Amino acid sequence: MTELDFTGRNIIITGGGRGIGRAHALLFASRGANVVVADLGSGIDGGLAGDDPAADVVKEIAESGGSAVAVRADVSTAEGAQAIVDAAVNAFGGVDVVVNNAGIVSQASFEETTTEDLQKYLNVHYFGPFLVTQAAWEHLKKSGTGRVINTISPAFLGVSGLVAYAGSKGALVSLTRTLAIEGAPHGITANAISPGAATRMLDATSGSIPEDVIEWMKEAVLPEQISPVVAYLAHPDAQAITGEIIFTAGGSVARQVFTQAMGIVQQDQTVEDVAAQIDQIMDLDLNFPQLVEIPE
Repeated sequence: MTELDFTGRNIIITGGGRGIGRAHALLFASRGANVVVADLGSGIDGGLAGDDPAADVVKEIAESGGSAVAVRADVSTAEGAQAIVDAAVNAFGGVDVVVNNAGIVSQASFEETTTEDLQKYLNVHYFGPFLVTQAAWEHLKKSGTGRVINTISPAFLGVSGLVAYAGSKGALVSLTRTLAIEGAPHGITANAISPGAATRMLDATSGSIPEDVIEWMKEAVLPEQISPVVAYLAHPDAQAITGEIIFTAGGSVARQVFTQAMGIVQQDQTVEDVAAQIDQIMDLDLNFPQLVEIPE
């Protein structure tokens, strides 16, 4: 197969200074892309860490002969999101791809979680992708092959101790699906990756993941294994893939889907009718007999 090239593609990566985002930036740059590495330099809980990882990644790319600029901006504010997009436009003339990767995580039980916690996670994981993508939208339309890749998490399906994190990632699934619909007339695709990798965030979830699994992940489930999936979704050739969730971890890659059982159709049903037919309602067997006869 011909090597997929990204020469001339202008790509924004939020949270690009460390972990999975850094791996994305290095791969794209190695394939010829112009990369905007956006990273506020915060700790995993959202507090400022004091360093400038975006600048470090850009230096690494430049030393390898690649093209990149660094932006230290807060994705959860309209001003920060616009600064990221402006950096891409000023440096490279436009935006073809937005990879929303910035994230935070810390543990708290459902009972301990506050509305302030919920808002903090929504600010980064939902409003961040919303604001950056909205600021880039006109440029993505002009591209003709605009791409949005949002980073969710397997946790969006539910996990103990991460209710705020998981909930905000679930909200991002809905945004992804909506962007896919609204972007389609403009050649824009929007997909979500649901990754697993050993990053600094992994240690923060140690109460939810067994320690032996964490140690194994640090050896076998690496950030670099996520980036090829993201790169493919960002390529112009991936036009037919949109509105999807792709799970990827440790070399495993699989489509994730929501489905609906055949269920029942019964007008004026009673509580007892539901109780009597609950097994049929819950049955996911796609060979369930048709409820409506379809003419030949």
